[in-house]
Amino acid sequence: MDSSSHASAEKDSTRALKELAEGHVLVALAYLEKSLQAEDNPSLHSCLGFCIAKERGHITKGLELCHAAIEHEPENPIHYFYLAKVYLHAGSKEDALKTLRQAMAQGGSPAEILQMLEELGNRNPPPLRFLSRDNPLNKYLGIILARLGLR
Repeated sequence: MDSSSHASAEKDSTRALKELAEGHVLVALAYLEKSLQAEDNPSLHSCLGFCIAKERGHITKGLELCHAAIEHEPENPIHYFYLAKVYLHAGSKEDALKTLRQAMAQGGSPAEILQMLEELGNRNPPPLRFLSRDNPLNKYLGIILARLGLR
């Protein structure tokens, strides 16, 4: 690869990350694909995985790309962040929370991860701890207590 195509790939990846930070996922996807065609950069696979899941609805492919990025750089909390976003897009809040906690365990605390953890929040323990969380008694008792402001 010559230096001009390397510089072009670097420029495209920088632009993709900027667009992604601004919430322009479709534009970021285009720049990521262009950048990765010119030069494969495993550290961008988690970003690409999120973009593909969000814009194209390919959740499985997005999860695969994020997991591959984590295998390549397990200490990078940003990969966990994008994996959590894919899980949220797939409707799996519980997996997203586990993944964000893993990101924090890796020693990372970027503002995005902390903000997402605050937005998702932690669940209160069930009112009757000896019953499962899914038990209808726990569910409705929790709703009633929350409405009364006791929870």
